[in-house]
Amino acid sequence: MYLTDRSATPKADTATDRRRGPGPKVAPVVLVLGTVSLITDVSAEMVTAVLPLYLVSTLGFSPLGFGALDGVYNGVSALVQLTGGHLADRIRNHKLLAGLGYGLSALCKPLLLLAGSIGALGTVLALDRTGKGLRTAPRDAMISLSTPVERQGRAFGVHRAMDTTGAMLGPLAAFFILRAAADGYDAVFGVSACVAVLGVVVLLLFVPGRRRDAPEGAGARPPVRVGAALALLRVPRMRALAGCAALLGLTTVSDAFVYLLLQRRAGVGEEWFTLLPLGTATVFLLLAVPLGALADRIGRRTVFLAGHIGLLSAYALLLWAPDTSLLVPAVLALHGAFYAATDGVLPAALAAVVPEHLRASGLAIVGTSQALARFCCSLAFGAAWTMWGDGPALAGSAVGLLCCAVVAGVVLRPAGGSR
Repeated sequence: MYLTDRSATPKADTATDRRRGPGPKVAPVVLVLGTVSLITDVSAEMVTAVLPLYLVSTLGFSPLGFGALDGVYNGVSALVQLTGGHLADRIRNHKLLAGLGYGLSALCKPLLLLAGSIGALGTVLALDRTGKGLRTAPRDAMISLSTPVERQGRAFGVHRAMDTTGAMLGPLAAFFILRAAADGYDAVFGVSACVAVLGVVVLLLFVPGRRRDAPEGAGARPPVRVGAALALLRVPRMRALAGCAALLGLTTVSDAFVYLLLQRRAGVGEEWFTLLPLGTATVFLLLAVPLGALADRIGRRTVFLAGHIGLLSAYALLLWAPDTSLLVPAVLALHGAFYAATDGVLPAALAAVVPEHLRASGLAIVGTSQALARFCCSLAFGAAWTMWGDGPALAGSAVGLLCCAVVAGVVLRPAGGSR
């Protein structure tokens, strides 16, 4: 049972796969892009690890105020993804758009040193997420276009594992900087900026530019128009993927809120807070490749939905589990397993639905639907926490996630019982 049906593979993909032959299990460009993501994630996660505590404890933001900023942090990239994906397909240069996105995010890191109000912070975070939105779809398109359809899950799993290695090193770096530096938060933001620049340099030097193995006649194809990209939503399977990504995103509580809830529930000291993302990242790293390969074999729908059941279990532990020493590792393990089962599996499913010349646009449409839904969830969860408390807010999200998972399971069921 796949999120996509193998029989729906576009002809362009099939022809390209025949030209490639068996080849390596993971294309070199996947490894290079994974290295870029690893370095960039060290920079990004240094900031992400300290931002919740910095905003809530140091600047005194309310849960509603933090929810608004967190929504901006995750929601702006959603809107920009559509632009980045369409432009990458239109100019047929995925590296250029990805490079602009990485560069903009690197430029924003030192600006955090100057932002002390909610308006200034919101502006800087919006620019940073604009960079992420520009780069995500072109980067994933380069991964997808360099990999045969039957190996998409493994390829995205490898990339996400390397990306997650950076997500592990970032919080560790932030932890040691906070312990060693007098002005810890400023030092974190400064080092983060330097690391981000290194990621841009690696991208420019080692990631190939325009694809050399494009199908014959691709050079004569007219530029991709917005209408052609939006017409992808007329494809039933594409529409189902985008709709389910949005539906499940509406009840996916942001990572920052999960860590704040876990800190309160388990009594984690502030000095250890930056290490909580490390637990999620460790499990993600260990499971990303195995679950990606498993999705290629047994079905992407099965693995994708199982990941959301794992997230639902994490919510249940935060709500009802006794306060034991196992609570923190159990929640972080389920949280990491959720990402390993979903983050790479969803874009891998698009390879059999979207033709090559629209691949970045298709990835952007699904990614945008998911990110916009999570933006709404951050705002709603922050407001619910402020009005009713963290417990009722999380309980509502858990009930919603269960209902949405059931609906997604029905919608994504392959026609005719095919895998």
